[in-house]
Amino acid sequence: MKTFPEKFTEFIRKENLFYKKDKPLLAVSGGVDSVVLCELFHRSGFDFIIAHCNFQLRGEESDRDEHFVRGLAKKYNKEILVKRFDLMDYADKNKVSIQVAARELRYAWFDEILDDWWFTDLRQSDQQAMMKNVVTAHHLTDSTETLLMNFFKGTGISGLHGILPKQGRIIRPLLFAKKEELISFADENKLKWVEDSSNESEKYSRNYLRNKIIPSLTAIYPNIVDNLANNIQRFSEVEILYNQSIHQHKRDLLEKKGNEIHIPVLKLKKTIPLRTVVYEIIKDYNFYPHQVGEVVHLLDSESGKYVQSTTHRIIKNRNWIIIAPNDPGKAEQIIIESLGRWPFAGGELFLHVLPSAGSKSQSDNYIAFLDADKISFPLLVRKWKQGDYFYPLGMRKKKKLARFFIDNKLSKPDKEKIWVIESNKKIAWIIGMRIDERFKITLQSKNTLHIEMRMT
Repeated sequence: MKTFPEKFTEFIRKENLFYKKDKPLLAVSGGVDSVVLCELFHRSGFDFIIAHCNFQLRGEESDRDEHFVRGLAKKYNKEILVKRFDLMDYADKNKVSIQVAARELRYAWFDEILDDWWFTDLRQSDQQAMMKNVVTAHHLTDSTETLLMNFFKGTGISGLHGILPKQGRIIRPLLFAKKEELISFADENKLKWVEDSSNESEKYSRNYLRNKIIPSLTAIYPNIVDNLANNIQRFSEVEILYNQSIHQHKRDLLEKKGNEIHIPVLKLKKTIPLRTVVYEIIKDYNFYPHQVGEVVHLLDSESGKYVQSTTHRIIKNRNWIIIAPNDPGKAEQIIIESLGRWPFAGGELFLHVLPSAGSKSQSDNYIAFLDADKISFPLLVRKWKQGDYFYPLGMRKKKKLARFFIDNKLSKPDKEKIWVIESNKKIAWIIGMRIDERFKITLQSKNTLHIEMRMT
């Protein structure tokens, strides 16, 4: 039967976490998990540096933890890096929870250490140890708790693989062991550790799950951790197949145009399973699971309707769904919902309404006078495309924009800069060139929509 240290080194080899010559940074809090981590690294002959975060959240207890970890560094004769953080101030300024603040500060500091070390190490011999990774003491029980938390939060299949052994620069070599195995190893080897009193506070969701929910479930399912651990393996393999399928759907559906994504409505509506594929497409643009229904509803909505995230809009435009940045200065098209100032990639548009007084002269190509009562909001501002047509002012027959540009002797670069304004699927103005006959001011017009385009 393999010893606990042998299982440790075997897991590292199996997951290819790091090499013998490496010198990783061990995140050590002083709790039993990180104390066992240090001992296993020492027994296995791996070199390491200790890093400790003092968040100064528990007063004397936080200072006690720092003192204890400094003692561990002396015990193993290892270098130690310590940083103190004003956690409450950071959480307050960034409007995040204490847990999120601690995680952000901790990993930002770790990245800073690795970046500085890497820059220095490039000048040293390749034979010297390389500090390329941060090692944390997450274990199998942590991973099963994460699985449950992600399941309850509705993160989808990507949250069901629990904690990964290697993720970017972070490696977690204790994921082969349950919490009770770590405690047993520490007791057998008379290792000392410190207890974090905040681990008993049930105001944190993980602690509540750990101290209340899982013990209750264990009374019904005694092997719950083992069963969940087995599911993690299965879910990880299912996720591989799932991602392969999603990748194929994206290849079939998504058309990249500049910094926009265009998706044909009819093709998307035929996709099975629709809601799952929609979620996997939109989540990359900061949309949430509860917005999937709104996006699906867009498929049967009129042009101009949209759903918005913090960074993007999903817009229905005729037979297309378009994912575009919220920043109109970068978008290939924008939706104008009302009068006012509207910046876009081509410049700025200023819209206001005036009382009509007969026909208006279109002497300035960058000012359009349109019959306000013939205009339907929202307006769509976009680049022209092949197949577009309009009724040039003064003409009763329609003309394709491509032919109109040839007649006006526009070069290819000039044509690529042309934007149009649509109202109810009709081109009302080729910006900088000509308005549409159907929207001109007449003696019967009551109100004039004045649109001015300014270059930025």
